Amino acid sequence: MAPEPFTIRWGIMATGGIAQTFTKDLLTNPVSRDVHDVAHRLAAVASSSSKASAEAFLEKVGAATATPAAKGVRTYGSYRELVADPDVDIIYVATPHSHHFQNAMLALMAGKHVLCEKAFTVTAAQARRLVATARAKSLFLMEAVWTRYFPLSVKIREMVQSGVIGPVYRVIADNSFGNDGPDGTLTFPDENRMVNLDLAGGALLDLGIYSLTWLFQILYHLQPEAEKESPRVVAAVNKYERTGADESTTVVLQFPRHRSQGIATTSLRIATDADGRKSTGAAIRIQGARGEIMVDPPAFKPLRYRVVRGGGDGEVEVVDCPIPTDPERGFGHGMFWEADECARCLRDGRKESSTLPLDESIVIMEVMEEALRQGDVKYPDVITTDVYDPESPLNTGAPVR
Repeated sequence: MAPEPFTIRWGIMATGGIAQTFTKDLLTNPVSRDVHDVAHRLAAVASSSSKASAEAFLEKVGAATATPAAKGVRTYGSYRELVADPDVDIIYVATPHSHHFQNAMLALMAGKHVLCEKAFTVTAAQARRLVATARAKSLFLMEAVWTRYFPLSVKIREMVQSGVIGPVYRVIADNSFGNDGPDGTLTFPDENRMVNLDLAGGALLDLGIYSLTWLFQILYHLQPEAEKESPRVVAAVNKYERTGADESTTVVLQFPRHRSQGIATTSLRIATDADGRKSTGAAIRIQGARGEIMVDPPAFKPLRYRVVRGGGDGEVEVVDCPIPTDPERGFGHGMFWEADECARCLRDGRKESSTLPLDESIVIMEVMEEALRQGDVKYPDVITTDVYDPESPLNTGAPVR
């Protein structure tokens, strides 16, 4: 008889769209994606505004029909109650970027493991503080860059590492959404998290993180550990006149010792895929001396890649990588693979993921911070401080002033 899968108990911090998507994936049957060694249970959900909001969340994710994965879920009207729940192993922080540092620290200080949504923090100093705290307390911590854990990403990293396209010298990646509105305005209201500086809004932290993910997982992550080289950074930023957030950003990374470069672009005005049908070509181009790997958009949820070998007869290898769906519940967005990684790390006693090490998350934050500095994008002190405050409005749900 096969052993029972190792099961971890999740607490969900926040009840917005990304929390709903992640939780629906948690509640899918792991067997539907051919996973038999780990499983997940939804233990508790918290809203910072009210217990009623957490209860409504359970209805939205269909928890009532997901037994035993969502049996006896507790709901809370504060984050403090959630992190104090003794039956929660790990907290998924699904709040806006602006809140990540304070919210993740709240969980770590309560002795909980943490999976924190991207972008990890607002500043590199905050990221370093989170990592130091997790290590001091011997707790698991991971940035939730779900794309890294797609089988498609794993396969592409393996191909690059094995030399299928030769040494890689350049990666070009874009993740952009067309939200150009009338009279030079964007289609978002000024208070929307995409453009609101109080919520660390802007293209780079929300969308460009995925462009950078492709640069980093190829050009940085695959460097031999003894030869790790952080990149030089040059950025061009267009600011949104109404709020001061970055609306279009281009970041050029140079790794001189490895003779490689990367170009990451992101915009709130023009889309990567103009007609929504992938007619405009690859979102990511990984270019080596003997060929190229092209990845179809969107950069955050790619389902197909193509391999073109140099000096060949023009034949292109096309590989589809669909996301499996639970036939009983119909869910399957691709976020369950990062959850599976968390479970395996906890099972094996690992405090961070080798697929996205904590030191790498720090370097990525350093790059984004430098790009925003060059673009003169500035966020309020309350969301950039690296001083933990359990009474911060970011933890209590009080108005941010």
